[in-house]
Amino acid sequence: MKLRHTLILYAALWTSLSAHAEPEEAALCKSQGYPVGTASTWFTDVCTRVGSFSHQGEIWGIFGGRANILQPSSQVFALAKVDTEPAFRWAIETQKGLSVDDYLQRQPVMALLVIKDGTIQVERYQYARTAEHRFLSNSMAKTIASMAIGLALREGRIKSLDERADQYAPTLAGTLYGETTIRNLLRMSSGAKFEELYNGADDLARYGASARYGGAAAGAVVINSRAYPQGEKFNYASAETDMLGLVLRGATGQTVSAYLEPRLWQPMGAETSALWRAGSDGLERASGNFNATARDYARLGILLANDGTRPDRPDLGEILPRDYVIEATDWKKHPPAFAPRKATPYYGYGYQVWTFPGEQRRFALLGVFGQTIYVDPGQKLVMVHLAANATAKAGQTTMGREVGALWYGVVTHYGRW
Repeated sequence: MKLRHTLILYAALWTSLSAHAEPEEAALCKSQGYPVGTASTWFTDVCTRVGSFSHQGEIWGIFGGRANILQPSSQVFALAKVDTEPAFRWAIETQKGLSVDDYLQRQPVMALLVIKDGTIQVERYQYARTAEHRFLSNSMAKTIASMAIGLALREGRIKSLDERADQYAPTLAGTLYGETTIRNLLRMSSGAKFEELYNGADDLARYGASARYGGAAAGAVVINSRAYPQGEKFNYASAETDMLGLVLRGATGQTVSAYLEPRLWQPMGAETSALWRAGSDGLERASGNFNATARDYARLGILLANDGTRPDRPDLGEILPRDYVIEATDWKKHPPAFAPRKATPYYGYGYQVWTFPGEQRRFALLGVFGQTIYVDPGQKLVMVHLAANATAKAGQTTMGREVGALWYGVVTHYGRW
């Protein structure tokens, strides 16, 4: 009887462990404890993806530099959490009524948070990641860089978005990017011939190889051909965000991190320091490479959902300039070429931010391999999604459609799309 009881307990334990196996955990090297990559492998090696994407800020030698630090706030924005998760449901093709658990069992997500009216509705982690880990932004950082430009504009350090980049960044003189206006860099419409495929043989790789040793200005030199006049067409090119970092340093005399720490990161109530990888010149690679906790990404999303104000501290006023946030995130504020289903088959593009089709203003911070912050200002709703997808472009796997379906389910749980 005792042996039979033991076997039953063992079977129950094995069933429980098997049921909690996480997607693609073998390929992501769970058996090795989710190892961290090196300066040359962190972006491409699937085995080290979880470890690298939660420790990129600490990996030695990336871009030939170190990580700049944004210190946390002394007045942390406390995030309340519901006792019971809402029963969010989503559907894909013929599969209806899928849950958050279903999503996490299907997709390699390291962290997932849903926040409504400043209160956490869902907070989940996988692959032994926790609320203490700093997660890599990839291109979500582009929106943060855009907000720095908006702040510099409010302070008068940048006079107009229609000035040329080389008016603030003289090292760009004589380059295509130097001749491009700040507004057209924000919209990724320099007109430069630039292909970004993440295959190690594209224009991004060519730019990166030059920028590694000479900084963004050296990288700009190798991007020297226009496919069309500036301002006419959206073409995704991460190099253009790095140019904005040069513009900001020229306008303020500070790195992006130093400028944003007292103006954004601390006033918004960040709980943990953030790390932003810089090159050998000390300037951040502003197109990505920001590292923060999932909860601090949530705080950033809440700030954006409230058009630059902190809902728990209205006395602080506009931490981010409201008019700039709205202009950056509303597709109707931009020419038709940048509208949803015109800029791309689905998304539109604002000032370093992706805009959703539809009359309601909704937008997203997107990064490769599944990094996402979705924002619905009308419902004060935010979803943070930090992942280790198999491919850089989530649309090349099921993640692209399924995360969109999950977001649709979260939005429609509270109202109409």
